[in-house]
Order: sequence, then C-alpha cells, then structure tokens
Amino acid sequence: MKIPFADIKRQYNNIKKEIDSSIFEVVNDTAFIRGKYVERFERNFESMYKVKNCIGVGNGTDAIYLALRALDIGKGDEVITVCNSWISTSEVISQTGAMVKFVDIESDNYNIDVTKIESLINEKTKAIIPVHLYGQPVKNLDKLIDIARKNSLYVIEDCAQAIFAKFKNQFVGTFGDISTISFYPGKNLGAFGDSGAVLTNDNDIAIKIRMLANHGQKIKHTHIYEGINSRMDGIQGNILNSKLNHILKWTAKRQLIAEKYNSLMADIEQVKLPKVDPNCSHVFHLYVILAERRDELKIFLEENGIGTALHYPNILPLLDCYSHLNHSEKDFPVGFNASKMILSLPMFPELEDDEINFVTKKIREFYT
Repeated sequence: MKIPFADIKRQYNNIKKEIDSSIFEVVNDTAFIRGKYVERFERNFESMYKVKNCIGVGNGTDAIYLALRALDIGKGDEVITVCNSWISTSEVISQTGAMVKFVDIESDNYNIDVTKIESLINEKTKAIIPVHLYGQPVKNLDKLIDIARKNSLYVIEDCAQAIFAKFKNQFVGTFGDISTISFYPGKNLGAFGDSGAVLTNDNDIAIKIRMLANHGQKIKHTHIYEGINSRMDGIQGNILNSKLNHILKWTAKRQLIAEKYNSLMADIEQVKLPKVDPNCSHVFHLYVILAERRDELKIFLEENGIGTALHYPNILPLLDCYSHLNHSEKDFPVGFNASKMILSLPMFPELEDDEINFVTKKIREFYT
C-alpha cells in the first residue's frame, strides 16, 4: 500500500466541477489580479471568520512582512517569536531591519512558552509573533495578549497552519492586532499556487496594508509608501471561495482522523501523541508525534510506502543564517530536543480508514 504524506489530487477530484468552473469564470472575465473574485472571497471570509478586514495577498510570507511594515517596525526594533516555526516567521522580521528574539517552546504542544516572553522585553521590543503551530492555538494566548498590552506591544498572530482553530471558542487570528494566513496548496484551505491573507479588525491598518501590498498606492500612480507587489490572483481567490464552502467539513474530518490515530497508538510507549489543551480546538494541519528512534522509524515507514515529513528538523536559532546571534541548543532545550524526535504522519481529509490502520500497524510493528 502506498500512502502519501498529503494528497491534494484527491481533494481536487472530489470537487473538480466546482474548481474547474471557478477557474473558467476568472479566465472568461480576464480578472487575473485582484478584481471582483478576490473581493468576493475576502467578504465571504470576513463573514465566516467574524473579522472586519481580510486582505488577500501574494503568500503567507508577504502577509507577515506587510503586517510588520504596517506597524512601522524596522531598524532598531526587536520582535519576539518562537524558535521552531518555518523560517517565514523570522526572516521577514530581519527583512524589515528589526532584530528577531527567539523563545523556547512548551513540551506538551510545541507552541511558544508564554512564561519565557517577559524576560526578553526591553525598550526596543515592538511586537510578539505567536505561531499557532501544527493547527493548535497557543494554549496561554490570553496571557500572551495580556503581556503585550501591559508592555504596549503589538501582537501579530501567525495562523498559517491553524485556520479555523479556536481558543476559548474564538477563532485564532482574531485576538491580536493583525494576523496572517497562508493558502499554500497543502494548507487546510489551500489555493492552487501561492496565496495568503492578512486579517485585522483595525480599519486604518487594513487601509495601509492594502496600499503596501499594491506598491504603496491607494490611487494608481499616487504612491504614499514604498510598498511591494503582493496581490492575490483572481484564480486563487475564486478557488479559495469555492473551497470555503467545504472547510468546516474538512476540518472535522481531520479531527476525526486524529482521534483514530490516537486510539490506535495509545498504548505504544515509544510514541508521544499530540496533546490538545482543553481551551483549544486543534485543526490538525499536521499530525505530529514524538517518536523514539525517529530517523529509523521514518526510513522504515518510507520503505513500507508511507510518506512522512519533519516539521521541523532544525530550530530556527541554530540555522546558519542566524549564527550571528550566537545561540546554542542549550538556549532552547525543549525546542531542540523536540526537533530530534518529531515526525509528521499522513494527514489530509480524504485519508481512508484502511490507510490509517496500515500506518499505525507499521508503527506498532517497528517497535515490536
């Protein structure tokens, strides 16, 4: 049996007529860059997500960069974020001219350890970027917001992996000043290419982000800022609008698959299963275990036709591009240790029961 880590084709086949029609509409109207189809998606997303402003942009990385620019963060400033995200979260901090300050994670959910934030705050600190990793909200998000408000700091929520996850029955991405989303094809709500969005309930910030994403102009040829070119394509907007009708059903399916994984592996001592905090709803963009002899298990599963991945094999502060910060693994012991044991198993809504059974059977076989 061959089981891919992710399978976008299955999803496409299930809604092929809708997607093909969405693409044809845009091509027929030649509405390729922004336009009415992107605007329709933005309005529908705002309504569904209970947020005032959704601004479609080129990708999730641009979304974070634009958020930082909209808050005038730059040279001489510092921004606090987590040590174990994808590099998009941290690289854009550096690209604004600001300095990134990394924080270790909690051992039970792999998100930022909120108790370690305040020790990094000083007069240069301007913002905190919590990442809702793997699809689970930061479990002490309310405390993080309190710390930010007490210290007059902005909060930018990185929701690239956690769209429609909830903290205390409220969607992540609606707590901070700004939040960012990636619609990369493999995400829970994925486009057919690069795409992203910025969310905010602050109308003034929304106006500025729209300008920054369109070369700094509100009216053509009248540039208020030096911006960038980061506009959502019409085709992506219309595809996402079609998929928006299915996202809650797909999310529920991911959660059901996670429950099945948990049930079938509950007694395997060498494997630590995902732990969901009672205040959080986990949308399982990724199903990540901590596994003894991780590298050997990964090879064994691949030899048996099972796709896996590592999210992520290296913590950010130890990458070569951050060598100037002079960090060591001792600065982030939880994140470093987790990076050597994490393993992402196949997870997508169309995963069948026999495939789940086969994956768990082979993991059990490996440890027997």
